[in-house]
Amino acid sequence: MARLFGTDGVRGTANREVTAELALDLSVAAAHVLAERGDFAGHRPKAVIGRDPRASGEFLEAAVAAGLASAGVDVVRLGVLPTPAVAYLAISLGADFGVMLSASHNPAPDNGIKFFARGGLKLADEVEDAIEARLGEPWQRPVGAGIGRITDLPDGVERYVDYLVATVPNRLDGLRLVLDTAHGAAAAAAPAALRRLGAEVVTIGDAPDGNNINHECGSTHLEALRAAVLEQGADLGVAHDGDADRILAVDHTGEVVDGDQIMAILALSLRERDALASDTVVATVMANLGFKIAMERAGLKVVQTAVGDRYVLEAMREGGFVLGGEQSGHIIMQEYATTGDGVLAGLHLLARVAESGKPLAELAAVMRKLPQVMVNVKDVDKSLLAASVELAAAVTEAEAELGANGRVLLRPSGTEPLVRVMVEAQTQDQAEQIAHRLAEAVRSALTVAEAA
Repeated sequence: MARLFGTDGVRGTANREVTAELALDLSVAAAHVLAERGDFAGHRPKAVIGRDPRASGEFLEAAVAAGLASAGVDVVRLGVLPTPAVAYLAISLGADFGVMLSASHNPAPDNGIKFFARGGLKLADEVEDAIEARLGEPWQRPVGAGIGRITDLPDGVERYVDYLVATVPNRLDGLRLVLDTAHGAAAAAAPAALRRLGAEVVTIGDAPDGNNINHECGSTHLEALRAAVLEQGADLGVAHDGDADRILAVDHTGEVVDGDQIMAILALSLRERDALASDTVVATVMANLGFKIAMERAGLKVVQTAVGDRYVLEAMREGGFVLGGEQSGHIIMQEYATTGDGVLAGLHLLARVAESGKPLAELAAVMRKLPQVMVNVKDVDKSLLAASVELAAAVTEAEAELGANGRVLLRPSGTEPLVRVMVEAQTQDQAEQIAHRLAEAVRSALTVAEAA
Protein backbone atom coordinates (compact mmCIF):
# COMPACT_ATOMS: atom_id res chain seq x y z
CA MET A 1 0.00 0.00 0.00
CA ALA A 2 1.12 3.54 -0.70
CA ARG A 3 2.35 5.56 2.25
CA LEU A 4 -0.40 7.77 3.65
CA PHE A 5 1.95 10.64 4.50
CA GLY A 6 3.48 12.48 1.55
CA THR A 7 6.31 15.00 1.55
CA ASP A 8 4.05 17.57 3.24
CA GLY A 9 1.62 15.66 5.42
CA VAL A 10 -1.55 13.85 4.37
CA ARG A 11 -3.29 15.41 1.40
CA GLY A 12 -6.19 14.61 -0.94
CA THR A 13 -9.75 15.51 -1.85
CA ALA A 14 -11.59 16.60 1.28
CA ASN A 15 -14.46 14.32 2.34
CA ARG A 16 -13.19 11.57 0.04
CA GLU A 17 -9.55 10.77 0.81
CA VAL A 18 -9.24 13.29 3.64
CA THR A 19 -12.31 12.54 5.74
CA ALA A 20 -13.47 13.52 9.21
CA GLU A 21 -12.92 9.92 10.29
CA LEU A 22 -9.32 9.96 9.03
CA ALA A 23 -8.64 13.32 10.69
CA LEU A 24 -9.95 12.03 14.02
CA ASP A 25 -8.03 8.73 13.79
CA LEU A 26 -4.79 10.47 12.79
CA SER A 27 -5.09 12.84 15.73
CA VAL A 28 -5.63 10.02 18.21
CA ALA A 29 -2.73 8.01 16.75
CA ALA A 30 -0.45 11.08 16.83
CA ALA A 31 -1.28 11.69 20.49
CA HIS A 32 -0.46 8.08 21.34
CA VAL A 33 2.81 7.97 19.40
CA LEU A 34 4.08 11.26 20.83
CA ALA A 35 3.06 10.21 24.35
CA GLU A 36 4.97 6.93 24.05
CA ARG A 37 8.02 8.81 22.77
CA GLY A 38 8.01 10.73 26.03
CA ASP A 39 7.04 14.08 24.49
CA PHE A 40 4.34 14.63 27.15
CA ALA A 41 6.30 13.34 30.13
CA GLY A 42 5.61 15.20 33.35
CA HIS A 43 2.89 17.53 32.08
CA ARG A 44 -0.56 17.67 30.54
CA PRO A 45 -0.17 17.70 26.73
CA LYS A 46 -1.20 20.71 24.65
CA ALA A 47 -1.65 21.09 20.89
CA VAL A 48 -2.49 24.02 18.60
CA ILE A 49 -4.61 23.75 15.44
CA GLY A 50 -4.67 26.21 12.55
CA ARG A 51 -6.29 26.10 9.13
CA ASP A 52 -6.58 27.94 5.85
CA PRO A 53 -10.01 29.27 4.75
CA ARG A 54 -11.18 26.18 2.81
CA ALA A 55 -14.75 25.23 3.69
CA SER A 56 -13.62 21.68 4.46
CA GLY A 57 -11.22 23.03 7.07
CA GLU A 58 -14.19 23.69 9.34
CA PHE A 59 -15.23 20.04 9.73
CA LEU A 60 -11.63 18.81 9.68
CA GLU A 61 -10.73 21.21 12.48
CA ALA A 62 -13.65 19.88 14.52
CA ALA A 63 -12.55 16.29 13.89
CA VAL A 64 -8.91 16.93 14.81
CA ALA A 65 -9.90 18.80 17.96
CA ALA A 66 -12.30 16.00 18.95
CA GLY A 67 -9.68 13.32 18.37
CA LEU A 68 -7.00 15.09 20.37
CA ALA A 69 -9.30 16.03 23.26
CA SER A 70 -10.65 12.47 23.45
CA ALA A 71 -7.02 11.28 23.75
CA GLY A 72 -6.40 13.62 26.69
CA VAL A 73 -4.73 16.51 24.84
CA ASP A 74 -5.72 20.12 25.54
CA VAL A 75 -6.40 21.91 22.25
CA VAL A 76 -6.01 25.57 21.32
CA ARG A 77 -7.80 26.48 18.09
CA LEU A 78 -5.96 29.26 16.28
CA GLY A 79 -8.45 29.79 13.46
CA VAL A 80 -7.44 30.87 9.96
CA LEU A 81 -3.78 31.83 9.65
CA PRO A 82 -0.67 30.83 7.66
CA THR A 83 1.12 27.51 8.12
CA PRO A 84 4.28 29.20 9.50
CA ALA A 85 2.11 31.03 12.04
CA VAL A 86 1.05 27.64 13.46
CA ALA A 87 4.71 26.65 13.80
CA TYR A 88 5.50 29.99 15.49
CA LEU A 89 2.54 29.86 17.88
CA ALA A 90 3.27 26.24 18.78
CA ILE A 91 6.62 27.49 20.08
CA SER A 92 5.42 30.69 21.74
CA LEU A 93 2.51 28.96 23.49
CA GLY A 94 4.70 26.09 24.67
CA ALA A 95 2.62 23.49 22.81
CA ASP A 96 3.80 19.92 22.46
CA PHE A 97 2.78 19.81 18.82
CA GLY A 98 0.81 21.63 16.16
CA VAL A 99 -1.61 20.69 13.39
CA MET A 100 -2.21 22.67 10.18
CA LEU A 101 -5.17 21.95 7.92
CA SER A 102 -4.29 23.07 4.40
CA ALA A 103 -3.57 21.81 0.91
CA SER A 104 -1.23 24.74 0.27
CA HIS A 105 -1.39 25.75 -3.42
CA ASN A 106 -3.91 23.02 -4.39
CA PRO A 107 -7.47 23.93 -5.45
CA ALA A 108 -10.28 24.37 -2.93
CA PRO A 109 -11.72 20.81 -3.03
CA ASP A 110 -8.43 19.45 -1.65
CA ASN A 111 -7.25 19.64 1.92
CA GLY A 112 -4.46 18.25 4.04
CA ILE A 113 -3.31 17.50 7.57
CA LYS A 114 0.21 18.45 8.60
CA PHE A 115 1.74 17.85 12.04
CA PHE A 116 4.48 19.89 13.69
CA ALA A 117 6.59 18.49 16.51
CA ARG A 118 7.56 20.50 19.59
CA GLY A 119 9.67 23.45 18.47
CA GLY A 120 7.61 24.01 15.30
CA LEU A 121 9.48 21.39 13.24
CA LYS A 122 7.97 18.92 10.80
CA LEU A 123 7.66 15.38 12.09
CA ALA A 124 10.41 12.95 11.05
CA ASP A 125 9.44 10.25 8.52
CA GLU A 126 9.72 7.52 11.12
CA VAL A 127 7.30 9.32 13.45
CA GLU A 128 4.79 9.72 10.61
CA ASP A 129 5.15 6.02 9.82
CA ALA A 130 4.51 5.16 13.47
CA ILE A 131 1.34 7.30 13.45
CA GLU A 132 0.12 5.63 10.28
CA ALA A 133 0.74 2.18 11.78
CA ARG A 134 -1.43 3.01 14.81
CA LEU A 135 -4.55 4.09 12.88
CA GLY A 136 -7.71 2.41 14.09
CA GLU A 137 -6.14 0.48 16.94
CA PRO A 138 -8.14 -0.23 20.12
CA TRP A 139 -7.21 2.05 23.02
CA GLN A 140 -8.06 2.90 26.60
CA ARG A 141 -10.00 6.16 26.58
CA PRO A 142 -9.56 8.68 29.40
CA VAL A 143 -12.62 9.89 31.30
CA GLY A 144 -13.48 12.74 33.62
CA ALA A 145 -10.59 15.16 34.18
CA GLY A 146 -8.43 13.08 31.85
CA ILE A 147 -10.29 14.37 28.79
CA GLY A 148 -8.67 17.27 26.97
CA ARG A 149 -10.22 20.74 26.91
CA ILE A 150 -10.74 22.85 23.75
CA THR A 151 -10.23 26.63 23.79
CA ASP A 152 -9.77 29.39 21.19
CA LEU A 153 -6.96 31.91 20.77
CA PRO A 154 -8.68 35.03 19.39
CA ASP A 155 -5.51 37.05 18.78
CA GLY A 156 -3.33 34.51 16.98
CA VAL A 157 -3.00 36.62 13.82
CA GLU A 158 -2.04 39.71 15.85
CA ARG A 159 0.63 37.79 17.77
CA TYR A 160 2.08 36.46 14.54
CA VAL A 161 2.08 39.92 12.93
CA ASP A 162 3.78 41.40 15.99
CA TYR A 163 6.52 38.80 15.68
CA LEU A 164 7.01 39.30 11.94
CA VAL A 165 7.28 43.07 12.25
CA ALA A 166 9.89 42.74 15.00
CA THR A 167 12.21 40.75 12.68
CA VAL A 168 12.40 43.38 9.92
CA PRO A 169 15.56 45.56 9.97
CA ASN A 170 14.00 48.74 8.54
CA ARG A 171 10.65 50.30 7.66
CA LEU A 172 8.96 50.18 4.26
CA ASP A 173 7.84 53.81 4.03
CA GLY A 174 7.54 55.05 0.47
CA LEU A 175 6.91 51.64 -1.10
CA ARG A 176 3.68 51.08 -3.01
CA LEU A 177 2.90 47.47 -3.80
CA VAL A 178 0.17 45.09 -4.86
CA LEU A 179 -0.36 42.07 -2.59
CA ASP A 180 -2.12 38.88 -3.73
CA THR A 181 -2.97 36.55 -0.84
CA ALA A 182 -4.64 33.87 -3.03
CA HIS A 183 -7.92 34.18 -1.07
CA GLY A 184 -5.95 32.22 1.48
CA ALA A 185 -4.56 32.05 4.98
CA ALA A 186 -2.54 35.29 4.78
CA ALA A 187 -5.48 37.52 3.82
CA ALA A 188 -5.45 39.17 7.25
CA ALA A 189 -1.83 38.81 8.40
CA ALA A 190 0.16 39.88 5.32
CA PRO A 191 -1.48 43.29 4.65
CA ALA A 192 -1.50 44.06 8.38
CA ALA A 193 2.26 43.46 8.67
CA LEU A 194 3.05 45.49 5.56
CA ARG A 195 0.95 48.47 6.65
CA ARG A 196 2.42 48.39 10.15
CA LEU A 197 5.82 48.85 8.52
CA GLY A 198 4.67 51.85 6.47
CA ALA A 199 4.04 50.35 3.03
CA GLU A 200 1.13 51.46 0.88
CA VAL A 201 -0.69 48.25 -0.02
CA VAL A 202 -3.23 47.49 -2.73
CA THR A 203 -4.72 44.04 -2.08
CA ILE A 204 -6.15 41.48 -4.52
CA GLY A 205 -7.12 37.89 -3.85
CA ASP A 206 -8.05 39.01 -0.34
CA ALA A 207 -11.68 37.88 0.00
CA PRO A 208 -11.67 34.20 0.95
CA ASP A 209 -15.12 32.57 0.89
CA GLY A 210 -14.08 28.97 1.54
CA ASN A 211 -14.21 27.92 -2.11
CA ASN A 212 -12.06 30.42 -4.02
CA ILE A 213 -8.63 29.73 -2.51
CA ASN A 214 -5.87 29.70 -5.19
CA HIS A 215 -8.45 30.14 -7.95
CA GLU A 216 -6.71 32.07 -10.74
CA CYS A 217 -4.72 34.00 -8.16
CA GLY A 218 -1.77 33.72 -5.82
CA SER A 219 1.76 32.50 -6.46
CA THR A 220 0.66 29.78 -8.91
CA HIS A 221 -1.35 32.21 -11.08
CA LEU A 222 0.57 35.47 -11.37
CA GLU A 223 -1.38 36.96 -14.28
CA ALA A 224 -3.72 38.97 -12.04
CA LEU A 225 -0.82 40.32 -9.98
CA ARG A 226 1.16 41.37 -13.05
CA ALA A 227 -1.87 43.18 -14.48
CA ALA A 228 -2.59 44.94 -11.18
CA VAL A 229 1.00 46.14 -10.74
CA LEU A 230 0.96 47.71 -14.19
CA GLU A 231 -2.53 49.19 -13.73
CA GLN A 232 -1.67 50.67 -10.32
CA GLY A 233 1.78 51.89 -11.32
CA ALA A 234 3.08 50.08 -8.24
CA ASP A 235 6.74 49.63 -7.33
CA LEU A 236 6.30 45.84 -7.29
CA GLY A 237 3.90 43.03 -6.45
CA VAL A 238 4.02 40.10 -4.04
CA ALA A 239 2.01 36.87 -4.16
CA HIS A 240 1.53 34.06 -1.66
CA ASP A 241 -0.11 30.66 -2.01
CA GLY A 242 -3.08 29.36 -0.05
CA ASP A 243 -1.24 28.70 3.21
CA ALA A 244 1.38 31.46 2.72
CA ASP A 245 4.50 29.33 2.97
CA ARG A 246 5.51 30.58 -0.49
CA ILE A 247 6.31 33.95 -2.01
CA LEU A 248 6.85 35.07 -5.59
CA ALA A 249 7.12 38.65 -6.79
CA VAL A 250 6.86 40.79 -9.90
CA ASP A 251 8.80 43.98 -10.57
CA HIS A 252 7.36 47.31 -11.71
CA THR A 253 7.40 46.15 -15.36
CA GLY A 254 5.44 42.98 -14.58
CA GLU A 255 8.45 40.66 -14.86
CA VAL A 256 8.33 37.68 -12.50
CA VAL A 257 10.94 37.46 -9.75
CA ASP A 258 11.09 33.81 -8.65
CA GLY A 259 12.34 32.07 -5.52
CA ASP A 260 15.91 31.78 -6.79
CA GLN A 261 16.11 35.52 -7.40
CA ILE A 262 14.51 36.32 -4.05
CA MET A 263 17.05 34.09 -2.30
CA ALA A 264 19.89 35.79 -4.14
CA ILE A 265 18.67 39.23 -3.02
CA LEU A 266 18.21 38.09 0.58
CA ALA A 267 21.60 36.36 0.64
CA LEU A 268 23.43 39.51 -0.37
CA SER A 269 21.43 41.57 2.11
CA LEU A 270 22.23 39.17 4.96
CA ARG A 271 25.90 39.06 3.98
CA GLU A 272 26.09 42.86 4.10
CA ARG A 273 24.83 42.70 7.70
CA ASP A 274 27.23 39.86 8.58
CA ALA A 275 24.16 37.70 9.19
CA LEU A 276 24.66 34.99 6.54
CA ALA A 277 26.10 32.03 8.43
CA SER A 278 29.21 30.58 6.75
CA ASP A 279 28.43 32.75 3.69
CA THR A 280 26.27 29.84 2.52
CA VAL A 281 22.81 29.44 0.97
CA VAL A 282 20.94 26.13 0.66
CA ALA A 283 18.98 25.37 -2.52
CA THR A 284 17.64 22.27 -4.27
CA VAL A 285 19.06 20.66 -7.40
CA MET A 286 16.28 22.41 -9.34
CA ALA A 287 17.67 25.88 -8.60
CA ASN A 288 18.58 27.71 -11.79
CA LEU A 289 22.27 27.47 -12.63
CA GLY A 290 22.24 31.26 -12.86
CA PHE A 291 21.62 31.35 -9.11
CA LYS A 292 24.68 29.26 -8.35
CA ILE A 293 26.84 31.29 -10.75
CA ALA A 294 25.67 34.58 -9.19
CA MET A 295 26.28 33.38 -5.63
CA GLU A 296 29.76 32.08 -6.43
CA ARG A 297 30.59 35.31 -8.23
CA ALA A 298 29.63 37.15 -5.02
CA GLY A 299 31.89 34.88 -2.96
CA LEU A 300 29.05 32.84 -1.46
CA LYS A 301 28.70 29.06 -1.31
CA VAL A 302 25.64 27.07 -2.38
CA VAL A 303 24.72 23.73 -0.78
CA GLN A 304 22.28 21.76 -2.95
CA THR A 305 19.74 19.18 -1.77
CA ALA A 306 17.04 16.91 -3.16
CA VAL A 307 13.79 18.59 -4.18
CA GLY A 308 11.54 19.44 -1.21
CA ASP A 309 11.66 22.06 1.51
CA ARG A 310 12.13 19.40 4.20
CA TYR A 311 15.49 18.47 2.63
CA VAL A 312 16.47 22.12 2.48
CA LEU A 313 15.67 22.52 6.17
CA GLU A 314 17.57 19.34 7.08
CA ALA A 315 20.70 20.68 5.37
CA MET A 316 20.27 24.07 7.03
CA ARG A 317 19.96 22.53 10.48
CA GLU A 318 22.90 20.19 9.95
CA GLY A 319 25.16 23.00 8.70
CA GLY A 320 23.88 25.82 10.88
CA PHE A 321 22.87 27.82 7.79
CA VAL A 322 20.23 30.56 8.01
CA LEU A 323 18.89 30.91 4.45
CA GLY A 324 17.54 28.33 2.04
CA GLY A 325 14.66 27.65 -0.28
CA GLU A 326 13.27 26.63 -3.63
CA GLN A 327 12.61 28.22 -6.98
CA SER A 328 8.88 27.82 -6.30
CA GLY A 329 9.10 30.39 -3.51
CA HIS A 330 9.50 28.30 -0.35
CA ILE A 331 12.01 30.49 1.50
CA ILE A 332 13.30 29.48 4.94
CA MET A 333 14.93 32.11 7.13
CA GLN A 334 16.04 29.91 10.01
CA GLU A 335 17.05 32.78 12.27
CA TYR A 336 13.35 33.62 12.55
CA ALA A 337 11.31 30.56 11.48
CA THR A 338 11.37 26.79 11.54
CA THR A 339 9.62 26.37 8.21
CA GLY A 340 9.09 28.20 4.93
CA ASP A 341 7.36 31.53 5.56
CA GLY A 342 6.25 33.55 2.55
CA VAL A 343 5.09 36.56 4.55
CA LEU A 344 8.35 36.74 6.50
CA ALA A 345 10.48 36.42 3.36
CA GLY A 346 8.33 39.02 1.61
CA LEU A 347 8.83 41.54 4.39
CA HIS A 348 12.60 41.07 4.28
CA LEU A 349 12.64 41.32 0.48
CA LEU A 350 10.73 44.60 0.66
CA ALA A 351 12.99 45.84 3.44
CA ARG A 352 15.94 45.33 1.10
CA VAL A 353 14.18 47.28 -1.67
CA ALA A 354 13.34 50.13 0.72
CA GLU A 355 16.79 50.26 2.34
CA SER A 356 18.71 50.11 -0.94
CA GLY A 357 16.55 52.63 -2.77
CA LYS A 358 16.81 50.38 -5.84
CA PRO A 359 13.87 48.96 -7.78
CA LEU A 360 13.27 45.23 -7.48
CA ALA A 361 14.22 44.75 -11.13
CA GLU A 362 17.71 46.09 -10.45
CA LEU A 363 18.18 43.96 -7.34
CA ALA A 364 16.96 40.83 -9.17
CA ALA A 365 19.47 41.47 -11.95
CA VAL A 366 22.20 40.21 -9.61
CA MET A 367 21.52 36.84 -11.25
CA ARG A 368 20.79 36.01 -14.84
CA LYS A 369 18.33 33.17 -15.17
CA LEU A 370 19.53 30.70 -17.74
CA PRO A 371 16.78 29.38 -20.02
CA GLN A 372 15.41 26.23 -18.41
CA VAL A 373 13.38 23.55 -20.18
CA MET A 374 11.62 20.67 -18.44
CA VAL A 375 10.24 17.63 -20.26
CA ASN A 376 8.30 14.87 -18.47
CA VAL A 377 8.87 11.48 -20.10
CA LYS A 378 5.88 9.35 -19.10
CA ASP A 379 5.26 5.59 -18.92
CA VAL A 380 8.88 4.51 -18.57
CA ASP A 381 10.58 2.28 -16.01
CA LYS A 382 12.17 4.97 -13.86
CA SER A 383 13.89 2.35 -11.67
CA LEU A 384 16.30 1.61 -14.53
CA LEU A 385 17.46 5.21 -14.89
CA ALA A 386 20.58 5.02 -12.74
CA ALA A 387 21.88 1.84 -14.42
CA SER A 388 21.39 2.87 -18.06
CA VAL A 389 24.75 3.08 -19.86
CA GLU A 390 23.01 4.51 -22.93
CA LEU A 391 21.56 7.41 -20.95
CA ALA A 392 24.83 8.07 -19.15
CA ALA A 393 26.51 8.47 -22.52
CA ALA A 394 23.73 10.77 -23.80
CA VAL A 395 24.03 12.96 -20.70
CA THR A 396 27.83 13.13 -21.01
CA GLU A 397 27.49 14.24 -24.64
CA ALA A 398 24.93 16.91 -23.72
CA GLU A 399 27.06 18.22 -20.86
CA ALA A 400 30.08 18.51 -23.14
CA GLU A 401 27.96 20.49 -25.61
CA LEU A 402 26.72 22.84 -22.88
CA GLY A 403 30.08 23.39 -21.19
CA ALA A 404 30.30 25.34 -17.94
CA ASN A 405 27.30 27.55 -18.75
CA GLY A 406 24.61 24.88 -18.79
CA ARG A 407 23.61 21.66 -17.12
CA VAL A 408 21.48 18.53 -17.37
CA LEU A 409 19.39 16.83 -14.70
CA LEU A 410 17.47 13.57 -15.11
CA ARG A 411 15.22 12.93 -12.12
CA PRO A 412 12.70 10.14 -11.52
CA SER A 413 9.34 11.31 -10.19
CA GLY A 414 8.64 10.33 -6.61
CA THR A 415 4.96 9.59 -7.28
CA GLU A 416 4.47 8.86 -11.01
CA PRO A 417 5.97 6.49 -13.62
CA LEU A 418 7.94 9.20 -15.34
CA VAL A 419 11.38 10.76 -15.58
CA ARG A 420 11.86 14.52 -15.60
CA VAL A 421 14.45 15.87 -18.02
CA MET A 422 15.72 19.35 -17.16
CA VAL A 423 18.19 21.28 -19.29
CA GLU A 424 19.63 24.76 -18.78
CA ALA A 425 21.59 26.46 -21.53
CA GLN A 426 22.75 29.84 -22.75
CA THR A 427 19.80 30.12 -25.16
CA GLN A 428 16.21 28.89 -25.16
CA ASP A 429 16.70 27.12 -28.50
CA GLN A 430 19.71 25.18 -27.27
CA ALA A 431 17.92 24.18 -24.06
CA GLU A 432 14.87 22.96 -25.98
CA GLN A 433 16.90 21.02 -28.56
CA ILE A 434 18.98 19.19 -25.96
CA ALA A 435 16.01 18.57 -23.63
CA HIS A 436 13.93 16.96 -26.37
CA ARG A 437 16.91 14.94 -27.58
CA LEU A 438 17.49 13.61 -24.08
CA ALA A 439 13.77 12.93 -23.62
CA GLU A 440 13.87 10.69 -26.70
CA ALA A 441 16.95 8.96 -25.30
CA VAL A 442 15.13 8.34 -22.00
CA ARG A 443 12.07 7.00 -23.81
CA SER A 444 14.20 4.70 -25.94
CA ALA A 445 16.49 3.44 -23.19
CA LEU A 446 13.94 2.86 -20.48
CA THR A 447 11.12 1.56 -22.63
CA VAL A 448 13.42 -0.88 -24.46
CA ALA A 449 14.99 -1.96 -21.17
CA GLU A 450 11.54 -2.56 -19.65
CA ALA A 451 10.27 -4.55 -22.64
CA ALA A 452 13.36 -6.71 -22.70
